[in-house]
Amino acid sequence: MHGKKQMTKRILVVDDDKGIRDIVRDTLSSEGYEVVEAFDGTEAVKRVEENDLNLVLLDYKLPDFDGIEVLRKVRALRPNLPIVFLTGHATIDLAVEATKLGAWDFLEKPVDDDRLLVTVRNAIERDILAREVETLKDELLGRYEMVGVSDPMQQVYEMIRKVAPSKANVLILGESGVGKELVARAIHYQGPRSGKPFVKLNCAAIPKDLVESELFGHEKGAFTGAVAAKQGKVELADAGTLLLDEVGDMSLQAQAKLLRFLQEGEFEHVGGTKTLSVEVRVMAASNKDLNKAIRNGEFREDLYYRLNVVTIVVPPLRERKQDIPLLADHFLSKACDEDGLQRKALTDGAKELLANQSWKGNIRELENLVHRIAVLRDEPILTADCIMPFLNEVYFTPQRGQAQTLRDARQEFERDLILRVLSKNQWNVASAANELGVERTYLYRKLKDLNVTLPVSNSNE
Repeated sequence: MHGKKQMTKRILVVDDDKGIRDIVRDTLSSEGYEVVEAFDGTEAVKRVEENDLNLVLLDYKLPDFDGIEVLRKVRALRPNLPIVFLTGHATIDLAVEATKLGAWDFLEKPVDDDRLLVTVRNAIERDILAREVETLKDELLGRYEMVGVSDPMQQVYEMIRKVAPSKANVLILGESGVGKELVARAIHYQGPRSGKPFVKLNCAAIPKDLVESELFGHEKGAFTGAVAAKQGKVELADAGTLLLDEVGDMSLQAQAKLLRFLQEGEFEHVGGTKTLSVEVRVMAASNKDLNKAIRNGEFREDLYYRLNVVTIVVPPLRERKQDIPLLADHFLSKACDEDGLQRKALTDGAKELLANQSWKGNIRELENLVHRIAVLRDEPILTADCIMPFLNEVYFTPQRGQAQTLRDARQEFERDLILRVLSKNQWNVASAANELGVERTYLYRKLKDLNVTLPVSNSNE
């Protein structure tokens, strides 16, 4: 049975004494390490630029400049690359300065082989861990990537850029499915708290009488079913970010407790008496009209102003149609990667067809539709005809009972009938007009009046 092949670890040895370099190289090579050598600081920096290194063994005294200067230059190129000093000139001041700049360890010359190998192994393990953390971070950021080049999204990006470095509470507003959580995560990961927890509480998904417990935690026996003490979201988010999703659904009692926490940074567990304190950045999101909720007595005005230090309004998809082709490509690639499917692509006609839908469920609806198409269609090239049946499922099913006037009801009926007949005739306007018993020019005018957009052509694009 063959094990997983391990990549050779590459170490740079920097020393102006060839004899030292030879000894260190032989010791490391005998353990399977690949060794790269440099005579002075200039050559060392060049080797760092040219090679994917796991460790640098660095002499302090070099012909051109000292090891501290090399350390600074290497840090600028590879911030996480471990550096171990090899020196016969170790001093307390040197150790303090080098440690502040990120040196991993110091080894005195002549170097003991066993000590050298232990230090090398530990330093390389650190490098491997740092790489894994960076990979996970990249994957996480990729999972929550925001896609869009439209003017409305450029405004959102600019707001994120401005607010991310601050501590200000942020209120994110927008329709369901527009990506409010993505905006919150972007603010978190672009700010100084990026390495700290991002914790989300969906206020609409939890019974109103349990929101307070979820938010602030509870003690054992605080209520029926509280069989053990539990930390709340604010504790889990300590030093990081707490997103209160659908904050408009929070009960007035929980709102009062939240207001106190925002004012004082203190809280108690449900059923507890001990006052606790954490430092958390709070963001809130809502698809409701919170001003209307305030007028109706459903949301506290003082809490609204506490949460609403900065407001970001995320536009619905219908206001950023320019982004729909980019989003569709992004979601198709994501679906194929996650499900292990062959790569697929949308034609321009297919993307234009998607761009001309209303998308009442916004980005979430578009992503789900594209994922469904990726799974159920086998073709590597997806045309407008390929995706039309999936749109029929969503958009061309009659929506009864929405009309409020006789005129609206007539338009609703006409639209449903016309779309059914067009779909039946593969979107051929002449054939559909013939079946409907009207002139083709009349049908075109009616489509314009009803704000119905046809596929680009009937040419399988």
